[in-house]
Amino acid sequence: MTKSIISITSTSTLFSEMREIAQKLDRAEILPEADYHLSFSDSVQLFRELTPARLVLLKHLKKNGPQSIYALARQLNRNYSNVHTDVQKLTEHHLIEKMEDQQIFVPWDDVEIHLSLSAVA
Repeated sequence: MTKSIISITSTSTLFSEMREIAQKLDRAEILPEADYHLSFSDSVQLFRELTPARLVLLKHLKKNGPQSIYALARQLNRNYSNVHTDVQKLTEHHLIEKMEDQQIFVPWDDVEIHLSLSAVA
């Protein structure tokens, strides 16, 4: 099961994790299939990028499957241009993808947001 895990991670922790993976690769260890990790430096950045409207859009798209931006805007009762902007942002973060026929979808089996209260502080 592939999933997208969104979290708050410090730069030092991120580099430490990357160093650990590089060391395993240097030892020719076989790595398990990895989930997609999207990390933000703090909660302000996370919630600026993943607004409530974008999270609703993501949840709706995951539940209802591939569709056009126009259909999505109509179903969410939102302005097309605002939905288009949100789709662009979610695409930049690799949380949604576009098919050849221009329909958009969530490529992950699940999307999780990990938020520690100590990370928020």
